[in-house]
Amino acid sequence: MRLQKSLKLAINILLHSKLRSWLTILGIVIGVAAIVSIVSIGEGAQASVNARLSGLGADVITVSPGFERAFGGFGGGERGDGGGQTTTREAKNLTKQDIQVIRSVPDVAFVTGIISGRVDTTYLAQTASISVQGVDPSTWKDITTVTLDTGRLLNAGDTNVVVIGSRVASSIFKQPLVVNRVISIGGKAFKIVGILKSTGSGFGGGGGDNAVYMPIDFAAQVIEDKNSNSFDSISVKVTSSDAAPTVASAIDARLMLSRHVTNRTKDYSVISAQQLQQNISSITSTFTIFLGAIAAVSLIVGAVGIANTMFTSVLEKTKEIGIMKAIGARNFDIMIIFLLNSALVGLAGGLFGIALGAGISSLLPNLIARLPGLGGGPGGLQTVIPTSLLIEAIVISVLIGMIAGVIPAYRASKLKPVDALRYE
Repeated sequence: MRLQKSLKLAINILLHSKLRSWLTILGIVIGVAAIVSIVSIGEGAQASVNARLSGLGADVITVSPGFERAFGGFGGGERGDGGGQTTTREAKNLTKQDIQVIRSVPDVAFVTGIISGRVDTTYLAQTASISVQGVDPSTWKDITTVTLDTGRLLNAGDTNVVVIGSRVASSIFKQPLVVNRVISIGGKAFKIVGILKSTGSGFGGGGGDNAVYMPIDFAAQVIEDKNSNSFDSISVKVTSSDAAPTVASAIDARLMLSRHVTNRTKDYSVISAQQLQQNISSITSTFTIFLGAIAAVSLIVGAVGIANTMFTSVLEKTKEIGIMKAIGARNFDIMIIFLLNSALVGLAGGLFGIALGAGISSLLPNLIARLPGLGGGPGGLQTVIPTSLLIEAIVISVLIGMIAGVIPAYRASKLKPVDALRYE
């Protein structure tokens, strides 16, 4: 019997058991849709993280006080509020001596110390607590990866001037801030000379949309308990991104010597954007795999449903099987017909599951954006559906269908024509 004829008979069996077949297909649909939705969220989260961290620059290394800091404190961004600063060892501020040590490391191009904190900022009688970053204007522009929207960056010799993040300019105050406006920070007047483009990121090294940047000497005056001789972080730019891992290791080794600490007593952290990206990507991938494995349970349930349906189909078609065998159909022909039938069930479930999963993935960002406190914007939920995922979903669905149908198909092929014809 030709394959074309076997396929036609398999489709005929599927069409003539509509309700039972569609209920079976539904199990596969739910499983595939769940996996597609979860993996697309995981891929979207990873793409979002990669996009945000790319703004930090692969050639930038950050040294932070305290060992094994949480990721929230990376890059000197918004440390003043204490968020993301959990450490496992006592944090000691970095000093100018540390900067001198780092400068002596080969392949280090620029080094700058950063102090940070939250300061009450007033504009047109409205006051808000805003993250203030004190930087060295002579080197900050060479290290930072921020992009200007309007105005200019800080220059050496600047006094009482600031550069502000996009959200500070547009969302913090009732009236938007523009270049050349004067705002009061910590009771002192500062002129806005530049506004940064939105990065969708709170990471300071990548542009902190919620931060205000000013010369470090003036930041020390407006931030409580700060001075320009100790730093909340040190940003280092290396000569090339390829050298970043080697330079990070060299910085770590020299700081251990100069600060008289060991791996057990280390009171600082050295981390590059590349390393941070790898760590977060690893966590995201593990989480996605875990959730995907849970969703895959529904595929197992679907496979059981297919096997049950196929056993029932064999019983219902026993007489037809006897007739086909009586007119010359081989065992292999009967087995192929029922295997194709179960494969078609899996294929249909896979296709509808992909459609449902893709629909859920496209709607999720909008639904999340409407929920209070979860807002969308550049930092909102993103979903990405890789083409490889769609192909894998179809292949897995068909394989599940065929595997579930192997035993029923084998039993059908082994029926004796006489017994099958007599079956009622």
